[in-house]
Amino acid sequence: MDTLRSHLPKVRIPEPSSRIYKQECCVSFSTPRSEGGLFVDMYSFLAFGREYVMWNYEKTRNPVYLNIQETPKQVSEDRPHKKPTLLAIGVEGGFDSKEPEYEVSYSIVILPEFISLSYPSVELPEKVRLAVDAVLAAVGAERKEEVAAWTADKKQVSPFALSLQQLENGVKVPPSGWKCSQCDKTENLWMNLTDGTILCGRRNWDGTGGNNHALEHYQATNYPLAVKLGTITADLEGADVYSYAEDDTVEDPLLADHLAHFGIDFSSLRKTEMTTAERELDQNTNFDWNRIQEKGKELEPLFGPGFTGLANLGNSCYLASVMQAVFATKDFQRYYYENVKLDDAFKQAPADPTLDLHMQLSKLAHGILSGKYAVPSNKGLENEAPEEPKGKNGQDGIPPRMFKSLIGTGHPEFASSRQQDALEFFQHFLDQVEQNHAAAAGEDPSRCFKFVVEERIMCSVTKKVKYTRKTDNILSLNIPLKAAVNKDEVAAYEKRVAEREIAGEKSDEEIVRPRVPLAACLESFYASEEVQDFYSSAINARTTAIKTTRLATFPDYLVLHMRKFVLAAGWVPKKLDVFVDVPDEIDISNMRSNGMQPDEQLLPETPEEIPEQAGPVADEAIVSQLLDIGFSKVRCEKAAIQTLNTGVEEAMNWLLAHMDDPDIDEPITASGNRETSSAVLVNESDVETLVAFGFLPEMARKALRATGGNIETAAEWILNHPEESSAMELDVGTGTNEPEPEVKYPDGPGKYQLLAFVSHMGTSTQSGHYVAHIRKDGRWVIFNDCKVALSGDPPKDMGYLYFFQRVQS
Repeated sequence: MDTLRSHLPKVRIPEPSSRIYKQECCVSFSTPRSEGGLFVDMYSFLAFGREYVMWNYEKTRNPVYLNIQETPKQVSEDRPHKKPTLLAIGVEGGFDSKEPEYEVSYSIVILPEFISLSYPSVELPEKVRLAVDAVLAAVGAERKEEVAAWTADKKQVSPFALSLQQLENGVKVPPSGWKCSQCDKTENLWMNLTDGTILCGRRNWDGTGGNNHALEHYQATNYPLAVKLGTITADLEGADVYSYAEDDTVEDPLLADHLAHFGIDFSSLRKTEMTTAERELDQNTNFDWNRIQEKGKELEPLFGPGFTGLANLGNSCYLASVMQAVFATKDFQRYYYENVKLDDAFKQAPADPTLDLHMQLSKLAHGILSGKYAVPSNKGLENEAPEEPKGKNGQDGIPPRMFKSLIGTGHPEFASSRQQDALEFFQHFLDQVEQNHAAAAGEDPSRCFKFVVEERIMCSVTKKVKYTRKTDNILSLNIPLKAAVNKDEVAAYEKRVAEREIAGEKSDEEIVRPRVPLAACLESFYASEEVQDFYSSAINARTTAIKTTRLATFPDYLVLHMRKFVLAAGWVPKKLDVFVDVPDEIDISNMRSNGMQPDEQLLPETPEEIPEQAGPVADEAIVSQLLDIGFSKVRCEKAAIQTLNTGVEEAMNWLLAHMDDPDIDEPITASGNRETSSAVLVNESDVETLVAFGFLPEMARKALRATGGNIETAAEWILNHPEESSAMELDVGTGTNEPEPEVKYPDGPGKYQLLAFVSHMGTSTQSGHYVAHIRKDGRWVIFNDCKVALSGDPPKDMGYLYFFQRVQS
C-alpha cells in the first residue's frame, strides 16, 4: 500500500471529457475476457492486454493500472428465452445473441513488479478509489465510438406531420378493396394524408412494385406524407409512413387523427403487406443474395493465419470486405505486418496510439494475418440464422472498432453508422494512407494500386492532338448490356413476364439476367469516342473530336469497379440486374498507351476564355410530330427543349400548360430560351450533391442554371446532354501538352490473375450487405464478416469490385 501511495502523482481522476478505454487493448485485440484481462492506465486511461502493458510502462513510466477480468458464468441450458420485439441483435427487446454471462473482477496492479491489490477496498487511498469509481462509471470511449447499427437509424418524427393541413374534400376511404386511382395496381398502395388519394408506389429496378404514381402526385401537389395501406394495424406500431419531402420513412405521431379524417377506423385493420424495411429485408434473402453468401451449403470453417474474420459493428461490412481484400495484397502485408513489429509501431506512435493510423493499421494487420484470433469460437454457431447448417465451430472474429473510428474521423459518412459504398470507402482509405505516408516521408503501400491514365484528343478538322494524363487507383467500367451473350434468352423471358402481367398472372419463373463478358466492359473503356462541341484551339471554334483512353502504366494490383449503380430517368439510382463473366486471368496489354507519335502535331494551348457552348437543341423527331398536330415550329422547339427532349407526350403537356405565356412565340435564344438561366443563383450544396454522383462541378452548375436550380431536373439535363459533359471535361482538363515530371508508379506486364472480389447484396450502395471472396493457396475463401470458410461456388459473376494481381513472368 505504501508503494501505491508513492505513485499517487501518476493517478488521475478522469474528467467528463476524458476518453477512457476499458473494452479493448489499444495495440491488439485483447479484451477483459483475454488471458490476464485488460489493464487500464490510471493516468492516460488507455487500455492494454497482459502481453502489451509493459510496453506502455516502458514508454510512459506510468505504474498504476486497473485490471479488469471477465470470466464466464455457468448458465443453465434450459433457461427461458424472451420473444424478440425489435429487429436487432444483442440489445434489449432484440434477438438473444446467446452470449454467455460473465463475472467481472477488478484489482489495482502496480508495475513493473505486477503487485496486485484488491478492489474495492477501504484501505486504498481515497484518490485511487475516486479515480477507479469514475473510470468504471464512465461510458467507455470504445462504446461511445461504436454505434448500435439497428437502433441508430430510428424513424424521425416528421415536421410535416405536426403541421399537416388536410383537405376538406369529403373523401372517405373504405377498409378494403383499394386500387390505384391512376392504374390497375392493387398492391404497394399509398394513401396521401393530405387529400386521401390512393396511388401506387415506386417502380423497382426490376420493373415490379408500382408505376411511380404516388411520387408523381407529390411532385404535382407538394403534399408530403403518405401511408402504406396494408401496414396499418390496431396499434399503429408498424404503419409505414413516407415523407416525399424528406425522402425517407418517418414517424407520424398524429397518424390516428390523420386517418380518422378520411374515415379510417384503424382499430379494425390488420397487416396485409410488408413495410418498406421488411421488403428490403425480403429482397436481401432471395436466390442471388443467398448465392453470394453461399447460404444453404455445408461450408468448412477455416482458421489460422490469414483466415481471421472481422466482426460486424453494425453496417460495417463494407469496411470488413474491403480491408480483407486489401490485406490480401503483398504490399500491405509486408508494410504493416511482415516488416513491422507491434512494439516498434507503438513506440513510434504519439501519446494516444488510438489516433495514429500507422499504429491502428499495424494492429489490424497483425489481428487479421497472425492467426492469433482465428480460432474456433466457444459459442459455436449459435449466432447463425436457424436455417443455416450447424457444422464445426466458427470464430468470433475481431472487431475493428478503433480503426473504423479513426479512418472515419472528420468524414460525414464514414464516421456514421450508415451503410456505405465499398468503392468510396476503398478510395477514401487509400487517400488516408497516402497522406499518412507523405507526412511521414516513408514508403507508401497504396502505390501498388496506382496507375496513370492517358487520354488522347484529336481535332476532327486539323487532326492535331492533345494528351492529358491523370492518376487513378481503380478502373471504373460501364457494363454494356448490348454486349450480353444471352440477349435472345433475356428478350424471351421479358416477353413471357410481360404477357403474364397483362393476364394478371404472377410468374414464379427464375429470372433470366443479361450475361456480359468482362472483355466487353474493358473494350467499352478504351473504345474511341466521338465528342461533340469540343473547342479546338487550332481553328478557334467548336467542332467534333475523337477521344481515346489508354493506360500509361499497369499497376501491381488492378482494381476493377463495375458500374452496377446508375442514374435512371427521374434521377433515381438503380442497380443493374446483370451478370458479368469474369475469368481467372486477363491480359490488358492492348490497353497500353503508345504516347505521342513522331508524325503527330499538338493542338495549341487552350486560351483562358473559351467561347460559350451552344444552347440545348430540340429533338427533330419530337418537333416533327408536334408540327403535324398543328403547332408552330418555334413553339414545338421550345416544348422539346424545355422538357429535355424526353418525348412527344411530355412536350405536348408543356405546350398546353404554356399556351398563354407572353413569350411563347419569341425566337429561341442561344441559351435555349432560358433567358434567366444565367441569373439563377446556384446552391452549392446542390452542386456537391451532383458532384457526388460523378458529375463535373462546372457541369453541375451549368445544369442547375439551365433548369432553374431544380436538382432532379438538373441531373436529368446532364444525363440527356452527354456531349456537353464530355466537351466540358476536355475543355477544363488539367493535362497540358507540356511534358510533366513523371512520378514513378509500379509498372509491368499486363497479365493479371483474379485475387479477390467484393460482392454487394441489395438495391442500393447505402443498404444491403458486402461479402469478400479471396483466393488463398489456390483455393477460394469466403469472408462474410466474422464467418470465414472454404468457398463452395464463388459467385465471380456477381462482383462489384475485382482485385487482380500481376502475373509475374
